[in-house]
Amino acid sequence: MPKHILITGATSGFGLATARLFASEGWLVSGTGRRADRLEALHKELGDAFLPIPLDMRDREAVMKTLGDLPGDRHDVDVLLNNAGAALGLEPAQECSLDDWDTMVDTNIKGLLYATRAVLPGMVARNSGHIVMLGSIAGNYPYAGGNVYCGSKAFVKQFSLSLRADLLGTKVHVTNIEPGLAESEFSIVRFHGDTARAATVYEGTSPITPQDIAETVFWVTHRPAHININRVEIMPICQCPSGPLVKKGM
Repeated sequence: MPKHILITGATSGFGLATARLFASEGWLVSGTGRRADRLEALHKELGDAFLPIPLDMRDREAVMKTLGDLPGDRHDVDVLLNNAGAALGLEPAQECSLDDWDTMVDTNIKGLLYATRAVLPGMVARNSGHIVMLGSIAGNYPYAGGNVYCGSKAFVKQFSLSLRADLLGTKVHVTNIEPGLAESEFSIVRFHGDTARAATVYEGTSPITPQDIAETVFWVTHRPAHININRVEIMPICQCPSGPLVKKGM
């Protein structure tokens, strides 16, 4: 029987590329998204290998009901990719939109928790499975304007490590993938649809692509069963970690 991957946020970027890659490798793929038209387009592209699941990951009751009882041969989830998330705005904390903050917490943290809690009992009962988080280097290296986004990704990192501790003694794997500068719809969402401003983020760079991350997800989920990849931090060669910032003249 083919293995089954459940991808949250499958309609664009990393989630979309991962859905295509795993389907091409013979996996059953189920994907959530708020944009039903995009889900249907992906269903037409991938055929019966893909199950579209229109779902808002912020809706706790809907997530628990839907993902906790998937139909037929998709009831058991071999891999969960917690990909749904968003970065909104780049204003300093004293000027930010509280609505943006709420959306990031509800999606990046709560939605991830709901999806994990929905499928994890089945993995533990079967003593098999893999939870893959889509974190960010923002959880390791803060930057001005990152405030809640950076905090949400730091949460993902610590939750992933704590989950490993909870699962010690089982054969359920947990991995946090932490990309750096990556070109997808990330900046378009961050700047609320301002494509021109989003394009400036990547000018003169060779950023990570969605395909790069899809291949990383595939690699970490195909290691020998006795191996767990805890974290994978990925940056393009044009990016590196920087030290603490200093404001002179103060």
